[in-house]
Amino acid sequence: MLKIISASLVVCASLPAWADGGNAGHSKSSRPGPSVKLPGPAFVALETITPDHIRWHVRYLSHDLLEGRGTGQRGGDVAAEYIATQFAEYGLKPAGDHGTYMQKVPLVGVTTLPETRFSLVPKQGEAMNLKPLDEYVAYDQTQQPQSEVDADIVFVGYGIEAPEYNWDDYKGVDVRGKVLLMLVNEPPSDDPKFFKGKALTYYGRWTYKYEEAARKGAVGVILIHQTQMASYPWEVVRNSNSGEKSFLKSDGPALKVASWIHLDVATRLASASGMNLEKMLQDAQSREFHPVSLGAKLKAHMASKVRNFESNNVLAILPGSDHSLASEAVIYTAHYDHFGIRPDMPGDNIFNGAQDNATGCGILLELARAYGTAAQRPRRSILFAAVTAEEQGLLGSEYLGKNPPVPAGKITLDLNYDDVKPLGAPEEVEVSGAERTTFYPVVEAMAREFRLAIRPDALPEAGHFYRSDHFSLARVGIPSFSINEGMKFKGHTEAWGIEQERDYVEKHYHQPSDEYHPEMDFVGDSAMARFGFALGWEAASLPKRIEWQKGDEFEAVRAKTQ
Repeated sequence: MLKIISASLVVCASLPAWADGGNAGHSKSSRPGPSVKLPGPAFVALETITPDHIRWHVRYLSHDLLEGRGTGQRGGDVAAEYIATQFAEYGLKPAGDHGTYMQKVPLVGVTTLPETRFSLVPKQGEAMNLKPLDEYVAYDQTQQPQSEVDADIVFVGYGIEAPEYNWDDYKGVDVRGKVLLMLVNEPPSDDPKFFKGKALTYYGRWTYKYEEAARKGAVGVILIHQTQMASYPWEVVRNSNSGEKSFLKSDGPALKVASWIHLDVATRLASASGMNLEKMLQDAQSREFHPVSLGAKLKAHMASKVRNFESNNVLAILPGSDHSLASEAVIYTAHYDHFGIRPDMPGDNIFNGAQDNATGCGILLELARAYGTAAQRPRRSILFAAVTAEEQGLLGSEYLGKNPPVPAGKITLDLNYDDVKPLGAPEEVEVSGAERTTFYPVVEAMAREFRLAIRPDALPEAGHFYRSDHFSLARVGIPSFSINEGMKFKGHTEAWGIEQERDYVEKHYHQPSDEYHPEMDFVGDSAMARFGFALGWEAASLPKRIEWQKGDEFEAVRAKTQ
């Protein structure tokens, strides 16, 4: 029987609960794919992956006892130790600092204090003294306890300079010492050659906008929040930017004020400046847009509690079996952090993060167990990384990308898990970004074997590719993407899946109500784990390293690592 199994990975030869023999999805590509094969011991290990194993990890990691797994907080440290202990139990070798499972990430924690003052002063009329959290959120990225800002506000549209798309919102205007008012996202388009059409690129992310403004010498940025543009409501901005915010230690340019304002506030500011916000939004969609001074100022006193601390990425490795390839690796990633406890919040103030991202950690640990207990090792080494400070801006994975235990040029692939819905048996898989790599034909073939339709990114305008940890590794050249379910689940319509996603984003995402419930169905999480196990083993067995497709934005940096 093992000889038959080793000849080809045919999942339907031993159907798990989530892959019945009916009309489950098929990959939308009709092109013949490569032959997908796993050796018998790998298939046996794959079949040991179960929903309950993942459930137990999720239940523990999202328990109140772990206090929301805050970065640099007790609960986050307990989660890291738990993950390291599991890695050791599974027989994986440490891949962190000095022979340990821990890679220390130097961070600076910044808490905006109540004495902070944030006032928008139009040229005429009364100053708008904004209320924190309700009308604005702001942090001082200089990592200093106090900063003073009294600067002109300049509207710079989307705040993007992208020569490859012939787009420049700055037009050479000197913005040194200014506060830049800008929109989230990027110019709307259906043209895939223009900011990738509906799909959000990194230019649309708030992190890019802050970075670019700091490079140009601005002292502050004010982002205008719009739910439709940002793809999440103001509550997410508020909850993600209250309490302590972490930053990697840096001596580069930084903003004294990195902030968001509510749409209503932006409307009032424009009106008080003799402008119309709707017209400003419309003007910003043109290549001919030029920066506009509002004739208003931001007067801000930024008071911050600053602490230096370390958090840990948790790293383990399974050495490869092929002497010539063991120095190369496939890496699996998932972030274990969430937002911890917010003492100033009434009622339930523990951000348990069951779905985001205890689910990804549960999958990562189950993959580690399956690999670690397999009777045979893959040819390349397999790295496992549970990273910290994702919710603070992908900081743990950024540090990992810059300080990998295996050189970035020798890591052939990163497979990331983040926020995998425990909703039952999936009939689709999302692998957004996989199509940008030379590995995509294998992904298509594997999806067919698993009877999963490959669903395009359900919300390309949300820019998910640039919002999870695989992006940090892509930035250093490593072919990377996340694995997640689509919207179609067995026994339910696609509309049901879309409604579940909408309900989660509106009511639970980055809120204390993201909690574990016994009725959660982790069949889909185990399906995604099995799918990722098979992909990772195959990637570790290929004769050549995986690359980005020609012309991809990460191709050049990949070439520099070879």
